[in-house]
Amino acid sequence: MGVLWTSMMFTTLRAGSSPRRRTPRGGPVADAGAPEGTIERGEPTLKRVIGPGLLLLFVVGDILGTGVYALTGKVAAEVGGAVWLPFLLAFLVAMLTAFSYLELVTKYPRAAGAALYVHKAFGIHFLTFMVTFAVMCSGLTSASSASKAFASNFAEAFDLSIGEGLGLTAVAVAFMTLIALVNFRGVSESVKLNVVLTCVELTGLLIVIFIGAWALGGGDGDMSRLLEFDSPPGETAFFSVTAATALAFFAMVGFEDSVNMAEETKEPVRIFPKVMLVGLCITGLVYVLVSISSVALVSPQDLSEGDAPLLKVVAVGAPAFPITVFAFITMFAVANSALINMLMASRLLYGMAHERVLPRILGRVHPTRRTPWVGIVFTTLIAFGLIWFADLTALGGTTSLLLLSVFTVVNIAVLVLRRDPVDHTHFRAPTAIPVIGAIACAYLASPLSGRASDDYRVATVLLVIGVVLWAATYVTNRFILHQDTTPGPKAQ
Repeated sequence: MGVLWTSMMFTTLRAGSSPRRRTPRGGPVADAGAPEGTIERGEPTLKRVIGPGLLLLFVVGDILGTGVYALTGKVAAEVGGAVWLPFLLAFLVAMLTAFSYLELVTKYPRAAGAALYVHKAFGIHFLTFMVTFAVMCSGLTSASSASKAFASNFAEAFDLSIGEGLGLTAVAVAFMTLIALVNFRGVSESVKLNVVLTCVELTGLLIVIFIGAWALGGGDGDMSRLLEFDSPPGETAFFSVTAATALAFFAMVGFEDSVNMAEETKEPVRIFPKVMLVGLCITGLVYVLVSISSVALVSPQDLSEGDAPLLKVVAVGAPAFPITVFAFITMFAVANSALINMLMASRLLYGMAHERVLPRILGRVHPTRRTPWVGIVFTTLIAFGLIWFADLTALGGTTSLLLLSVFTVVNIAVLVLRRDPVDHTHFRAPTAIPVIGAIACAYLASPLSGRASDDYRVATVLLVIGVVLWAATYVTNRFILHQDTTPGPKAQ
């Protein structure tokens, strides 16, 4: 199916229908074909250094990580042996939404992603703010989930008996503190670092696939489990699968982050469609193979216990394999997820503050480290709260809930922005795809999917914080505007 959709992609490139380009509400947009270093409104553009290879590794590296390493067991608890099915369905929903993102990123090859698209489509400041805040919170919940997974694998790697309560939480908080310190110090050559960490992540998952194939080839394991459905008491198989899909979608998030690299990508209009779809197909295939290996070697009941299910798969499938090595690989994988998401969240606050979407204090930069230290402190404190008061399933579920809600709006925005022609050739998704994508995302985000109530509780708390911040920013900006329009001497 991935090959079919990739072929469809190349038949849907078409030119904008009008040579006239409408100026967006947020200001002029740089020409997609502008040469590197072009001056836009007196400022140099970002340097385009990312080619197809680096972009592919960015997409794959951003998707791989915490989700499949930490939530395979949680998905198995929902559906039993058919754990591969929710991952496959999550991949299909992600692929539908990716088509919408591809139309928008090739139409408006700028950073800011969903917030930019929603603002251009609807022009409602509150909606733009809440979409941006939801994306930020999805990064925080993802990073917090990664920190808890790191703590579990840390305990396994060093054979520590620190329990599953206060001890693991303390390790997770300590790890998040370390991430904050790294964030505060700054990051150099981040794209090259992502290449290294992506290779580590992929190596860990390939080990699981190889061990599964080796063990099954030797007659071990039980492939019949793959067709067994074991729904929780009181749930039908359909609702168990949709609830598990809503949770498994957490493993597929990350592809949407790549659109923020559009201004630093060489020929984004040309290479984004192929690279994003190939990256999604690679990760979807890896996830399905990992889930098959996992449930064939370890019973769903055992797989659902604890926060480090893939360590159990390695231990059962290859008892001689040094489990400590795999635990360290897993720690690197989830550490990458945490670091990337916390960097994104703090920089997002910085950018929103300087656009007067958030209080300006959140944009404060340290005078010597040149990092947004107030944003780092703020996002780290929220992450601490998530680690202390939400379990791993709730964090993964909340992340997918927030992004599924954002993806619903983005799929609708694609259709709205069809009325906004641009003067360059761009990818165009078949109209049915964003329609189906919006319906699928809205369903998986709704209570009808069987989603856990904890997801809504955590998401509600986060969004209430967002509303308060929006109100504070609105009042502050109105006061500043009033001061600026007070009669007095005017600059010539």
